[in-house]
Amino acid sequence: MSEQEIKVPDLGGADEVEVIEIIVSAGDSVEEEDPILTVESDKASVELPAPAAGKITKITVKVGDKVKEGDVIGMMEGGAGGSDDDGSDKSDEPDPKAESKTEAKSEDSKPAPKKKSGGSRTEVVKVPSLDGFDDVPVIEINVAEGDTVGEDDPLVTVESDKATMEIPSPYAGKIGKILVKEGDKLSEGVDLLEMTIEEDGGDEEETSDSGESAKADSQGSKPEAKADKQEAAPQPQGSTYEPPAPGTKVHAGPAVRKLARELGADLTRVKGSGPKSRILKDDVHAYVKSQLQQAQQGTGVATGSGIPGVKLPDFSQFGEVEREGMSRMMAATATNMQRSWLNVPHVTQFDDADITEMEDFRKAQKVAGEKRGVKMTPLPFLLKACAAALAELPQFNVSLDMERKEVVRKKYIHIGIAVDTPHGLMVPVIRNVDQKGLWELAAESAELAQKARDKQLKPAEMQGACFTITSLGGIGGTAFTPIVNTPEVAILGVSKASMKPVWDGKAFQPRLMLPLSLSYDHRAVNGADAARFTNLLAQLLGDIRTLLL
Repeated sequence: MSEQEIKVPDLGGADEVEVIEIIVSAGDSVEEEDPILTVESDKASVELPAPAAGKITKITVKVGDKVKEGDVIGMMEGGAGGSDDDGSDKSDEPDPKAESKTEAKSEDSKPAPKKKSGGSRTEVVKVPSLDGFDDVPVIEINVAEGDTVGEDDPLVTVESDKATMEIPSPYAGKIGKILVKEGDKLSEGVDLLEMTIEEDGGDEEETSDSGESAKADSQGSKPEAKADKQEAAPQPQGSTYEPPAPGTKVHAGPAVRKLARELGADLTRVKGSGPKSRILKDDVHAYVKSQLQQAQQGTGVATGSGIPGVKLPDFSQFGEVEREGMSRMMAATATNMQRSWLNVPHVTQFDDADITEMEDFRKAQKVAGEKRGVKMTPLPFLLKACAAALAELPQFNVSLDMERKEVVRKKYIHIGIAVDTPHGLMVPVIRNVDQKGLWELAAESAELAQKARDKQLKPAEMQGACFTITSLGGIGGTAFTPIVNTPEVAILGVSKASMKPVWDGKAFQPRLMLPLSLSYDHRAVNGADAARFTNLLAQLLGDIRTLLL
């Protein structure tokens, strides 16, 4: 029985690669093409195969060693060919055909870089995240087959219960087949259209499963092995959490490990669906998605933040009940409010502003407003006063990045205005409030409020606010505690103005007083600053001439 060296085959152009796993040990019997050890390059992890059937007598490398083509990694004794009595003399002689065959198999087993054909590729564009919405109808197709589009150009327009939104192109390229039509209902992950993307030539990045598939293709004479690999084809896992056993090794390629690092996924908790339980990119994505769903929706009796959930009784035992599903907008609002309340330490500062003179001035503008076609409401005055206060007290115009322990200071003043609509609360954003006059603010706020009631707001018109104003003045109440619209750090609540007796030093005078409720994030704003903010608002609203200073 002859003993032969096990050498590293051609590594597809790689110089030195690192041994990351020893799959066999001395004394093990292997078949031709069975994996001996796994190496990892900058591009992929590859299993080096046995050059023939036989018994492993020695492994001369260890995990962490660097090897290159031609290096000896172990020794093995020949199998069936060496024990044949009739051909014992031949077993010691090299067979050119056998060597040729072995080299061919080694060449086949290596993960050859995939070339991009024709300088282009076809991608199926899928529907991205729709902020938790499902079954959103298509109301407009913005492109046609054969059109050339740039990255982020709108492809289709959809309408949710909250607003209309455009789905942007993730690539620059040429539109192929459009897979949806107007009226279709879309959810995240649905195929939208095909697109041809022009590329420079070169090798595509390989993931760990490319080496496995190349190896499977080279084993045409072994139907059992091929069938096993087909059964082990990637299947995204519904439940991807696997409690890690002590000493568990992670089988994943460099691209998968990089993805896991970017997403913050612990690979020891991900169940692999590739060959030999190797972890693929789909497994990482499925794991992260399942963890997010558990965090947002809660599982069992606890919610995502570890807060005990409320177990509901059977209400039907007390009387007749009826159940109906939440609207998309109600569900989104509930989720956002809970997230903000659980993450932001809220404090509310109360104050009153004397708006007697401001109201006299506002009412005097009725004729001018009719000529302009614009109604002057108290809101433009509130917007200007808040913009001035944000400029003077910039600690209110920030957001907190707790992960990086940084304060994001904004050099612009965009203010959101909460609008009560038949479909729920919506918050369009007025940009650069500090740079606009009262009439311009009156016209823009009225236009955005109408678009909100008609569900015509675009996503961009509800983003970017530094601060929010919410008013219940048209309904009633004396005060309330609004919830901060995180990542903003403050929100102003305005209640119904009423006439109150105010002491002027000599007598009580009837004054129109506007209740202000300022809720703020106590991590970013302290109580003294909150009191300064409401005092400043009261001064600005009490004498609107100060807005000109």
